[in-house]
Amino acid sequence: MRRRTIRLACWGTALFATLTCAAQQGHPLTGTWSGDWGPTATRRTQITMVLNWDGKNVTGLINPGPDAIPITGVYVDVTTWTVRIEAAAAHIMAEGKLEDLGSYHRTLTGTWQQGNEKGDFKLTRD
Repeated sequence: MRRRTIRLACWGTALFATLTCAAQQGHPLTGTWSGDWGPTATRRTQITMVLNWDGKNVTGLINPGPDAIPITGVYVDVTTWTVRIEAAAAHIMAEGKLEDLGSYHRTLTGTWQQGNEKGDFKLTRD
């Protein structure tokens, strides 16, 4: 009888540790996101976004590197999980919806506007 109690206690600890690790992913937007955007299915531009929650705001870059575009604003409606991302320097505004929130590889899909050009986008968290 004592042996079963120990096994159950260990199983409960493992379950608690697993749930704790899953809960520590942080803000749903934090991470590296990759995908593309474009006005048509055949005319696409590859993009990478690195987003980070600093405790108050989501900050980040589009296409990190020497020509990185700083993100100037990220607005999240947690009731619908819709997101608006703005990058003033490149005249970018993207509006989308977070999907598969329970998955590490969640997606963000929606509309993208860069200057006068409009299209759709899809990003997946790496």
